[in-house]
Amino acid sequence: MAMDTSGKEKEALQLLAEADKKVRGSHGFFSGLFGFLGRAAEAWLSPRSNAATQGLRLCKAAGNAFCQAAQLHLQLQNKHDAAMSFVDAGNAFKKADPQEAINCLLRAIEIYTDMGRFTIAAKHHITIAEIYESELVDIEKAIAHYEQAADYYKGEESNSSANKCLLKVATYAAQLEQYQKAIEIYEQVGTSAMDSPLLKYSAKEYFFKAALCHFCIDMLNAKLAIQKYEEMFPAFSDSRECKLVKKLLDAHEEQNIDSYTESVKEYDSISRLDQWLTTMLLRIKKTIQGEEEDLR
Repeated sequence: MAMDTSGKEKEALQLLAEADKKVRGSHGFFSGLFGFLGRAAEAWLSPRSNAATQGLRLCKAAGNAFCQAAQLHLQLQNKHDAAMSFVDAGNAFKKADPQEAINCLLRAIEIYTDMGRFTIAAKHHITIAEIYESELVDIEKAIAHYEQAADYYKGEESNSSANKCLLKVATYAAQLEQYQKAIEIYEQVGTSAMDSPLLKYSAKEYFFKAALCHFCIDMLNAKLAIQKYEEMFPAFSDSRECKLVKKLLDAHEEQNIDSYTESVKEYDSISRLDQWLTTMLLRIKKTIQGEEEDLR
């Protein structure tokens, strides 16, 4: 396997070197260059080139090659091909150089928005957000790109896609204690969902999350919010989520930590709590007087 990988790396780098000669030569060789770049990319994409060190080296080499191709496409006024090459470069750089991957994707987005291709631009903003989430761990920047993607989707009337992005924003906003921002999104998406025969079942989840965000701010806020959601969406009253929040409000008002804990356990025994819900419920629990133990 090691021999195969080494040979594949050598093949790819040799093709890239030949392509570079084409670049430095005559522009009449553009078509030949793109052929070289394609073959080099195929070598990079080979399953045999996945060994860590060689793989990262090939990623960078392929990324640089795609960037060269993009620049040449721009010189030829081939905007669409240039954008696609920048996207290919971004994909190649993802693991080896995440920031350069973002730079390439931003170049592609610039071209796509200039062409009025906002849905495609939104898709690449999501990719950038995911890089910030998983590779660079910069949640504020991930939020910004999810918001931009949502704006583009809204402009194209792709409301379902926009809402998916906004829900990611709400999730992270709440984690960063930007509760009001999260509440506005959950209420907006919940209101939209409750009017849809296909989506109204999910409305209770969004109102539940909005209520917990209200609770993190203030207990009275949460009480008023629950009343509002029940008036807006009567089916919410019978949901386990609504009943849980009411029990937690009672426990909080009585400063009864045991009752609070028992209510959460009872809910969790039927509907498993995910990490986000667990975090929010623990934050609320810590506001009950006398809660000093490690809650995790």
